[in-house]
Amino acid sequence: MKQRKHDLEEQRKSRGDLTDGLDVHNGIPMPSHMMQPGQDGYRTPTIHDYEHVEPESGEKTNPPDGACTPTPQSAASQARQSDKNISRQRLQWNERLKHYTWSFFTMTMATGGIANVLYTVPFRFRGLYAIGVIFFLFNLLLFIINVTMISLRFYTHPGTFRASYMHPTERLFLPSAVVSFGTVLINISQYGLTRAGPWLSRAVISLFWIDAGLAVLASSGIYLLIWSTKSFTVEEMTPIWIFPIYPLLIIGPHASILSSSLDPSDTLDIMIGGFTLQGIGFLVAFMIYSSFIYRLMTQKLPQASARPGMFVSVGPSGFTVTAILGMADSLSRNVNVDVNSGFMGDGPMAAMIAKVIANWVCLWIWGLAMWFFFVSVGAHWSCARPDGGLAFGMNWYSFVFPNTALITATFAVGKAFGSRGIQIVGCVMTVVLVIAWFVVFGLMVRAIVQKQVLWPQQGEDKDEGGFKAPEASEKRNSLGKIASKAMSRTRSRRQ
Repeated sequence: MKQRKHDLEEQRKSRGDLTDGLDVHNGIPMPSHMMQPGQDGYRTPTIHDYEHVEPESGEKTNPPDGACTPTPQSAASQARQSDKNISRQRLQWNERLKHYTWSFFTMTMATGGIANVLYTVPFRFRGLYAIGVIFFLFNLLLFIINVTMISLRFYTHPGTFRASYMHPTERLFLPSAVVSFGTVLINISQYGLTRAGPWLSRAVISLFWIDAGLAVLASSGIYLLIWSTKSFTVEEMTPIWIFPIYPLLIIGPHASILSSSLDPSDTLDIMIGGFTLQGIGFLVAFMIYSSFIYRLMTQKLPQASARPGMFVSVGPSGFTVTAILGMADSLSRNVNVDVNSGFMGDGPMAAMIAKVIANWVCLWIWGLAMWFFFVSVGAHWSCARPDGGLAFGMNWYSFVFPNTALITATFAVGKAFGSRGIQIVGCVMTVVLVIAWFVVFGLMVRAIVQKQVLWPQQGEDKDEGGFKAPEASEKRNSLGKIASKAMSRTRSRRQ
């Protein structure tokens, strides 16, 4: 009996079912997917959990004549051998392309965010602008690669496009493509407007409104799709639920950059539109914050693999502070022209009042972003060790992109209140963030080589919560066709 318990435990460990804090039933650890929702260690069941189900004690099966009755030892060894076969398996690049998910756009979000941060650093030195341009151009290249690769995925593997927005996890990353597009536009407005002619000024205005329209469609569309196709409980809540609202959260920072760079006669409409959409994004995120806090109070911290997503909660407040302070600072410049001098009755007076209110209100919101940052950092303390279960995933770019918003907000607050100390803190965080980007990017390359990414059942498109990848059904159909052809040939030979 002891040997059987030991083998069952080894078998479940090989499938990743055991985590710390599991219940024990009759001396056997209970898998996390079989617990009650709300228990410590519970996770959503997946298809893989039921592929190797052992018969309950007391149930006997009669094997065919000449067959050996499988033993617990043989079942455990088969499970371990199956894992080894998967790791040794070689797939053509076309097969790995099936698993190029929307989450790869988080890479371009983070890279463009680094270029954005480097542009806003208040203490400049020779070469800093050039470093920012390098990140901007590299991000542009990565964005083109992402668009090309995911388009090839959908073209060469029909059915994967529909699966990408129906999958309970992958569809949460679909807005990352829109955020990446918006980040590229922000970098263009920062590094390109002063280097190009008037044609670019006219182009960025049109691109801003296109980006705004895409942001509204993406954020509302994804949430509507989620609410129409799946029911969630608070126990299943993760910070990634905030992610679909991110396209709206970068419209305000984009508007603030344009308001300080374009002709004042063209920017007032952009500022009003950017402020409105930024408010929508922050208020929706703020409402989701309440679910996140309730989940933490009742269910403890998320499992280790999902904890990088906790940094997503930093972004809404950070982007909002950057947007409001940037637009408030530019408002006096834009209402001093004749065409806008009558803004709200007295343009200059309205701009002065708006700036004072914005500075003090944003101080609160910046404090909220810092609080979520400290909570997110502290949550990784227990899983930062090598055996802490923090395996690499594309959600590791959450270590970078949301924190770019916090740093730009820190610079904006330091500028608004004339605090050199706050700006120095932002510079220190910038150095740490750039190092983090290099670490995450290097680990991503390593994960691709070691088949932890772009591999079956290893990414955001894995079988989960009853969702079966389309390739599985394709294989079943092809096997059925082969079997039917073989049976027809056998019948014809007998005849």
